Amino acid sequence: MHTTYPTRTIANVFVPRTVVNTALLMVGFALLTALAAQVRFHIPGTPVPVTGQTFAVLLAGAALGSRAGAGSQAIYWLMGAVGLPVFAQANGGWGAATGATFGYLFGFIVAAWLVGALAERGRDRTVRSAIPAFLAGNLVIYAFGVPWLMYSVPSITTIGGALAVGFVPFIAFDAIKIVLAGVALPTAWKLTKTR
Repeated sequence: MHTTYPTRTIANVFVPRTVVNTALLMVGFALLTALAAQVRFHIPGTPVPVTGQTFAVLLAGAALGSRAGAGSQAIYWLMGAVGLPVFAQANGGWGAATGATFGYLFGFIVAAWLVGALAERGRDRTVRSAIPAFLAGNLVIYAFGVPWLMYSVPSITTIGGALAVGFVPFIAFDAIKIVLAGVALPTAWKLTKTR
């Protein structure tokens, strides 16, 4: 038996799905991620700052769906790679795009795709299903970010060391962002009364 999933995302409720609208939304979420990157602070001992980026990534996937969500994060990375100051601390350029945080940045693209795919299946409609969807997206970011951190930072020689500086310090902050996103999307759906 074939299961049919809702393919409408929250963005499609408010903005008609056209090529132009989708492109504008993708650029808009890329800019939102850039803005969220500037909300940051450093934890001593790690080259990776705490930022608002992952919150924007989760929202991009859930709001836009898999392809457009991933596209928004690819645009974000490309903006930084060509030198626009969109990364944390207003950094940009090829070195920043491929440096110690490249794995996380690449993970943003994959995470937005995954969260978007889950949202297309209605997993963003209730808090009970949204939080696990956002948790899965967040874990994908670390699945790419932590190994790249170990590869790109010579002083980090083990996966345990990479986890200690590239994952463990961020758990509490990410939990807050996951819960906020996990409440925001279902609330938005309730406000539309289209569930």
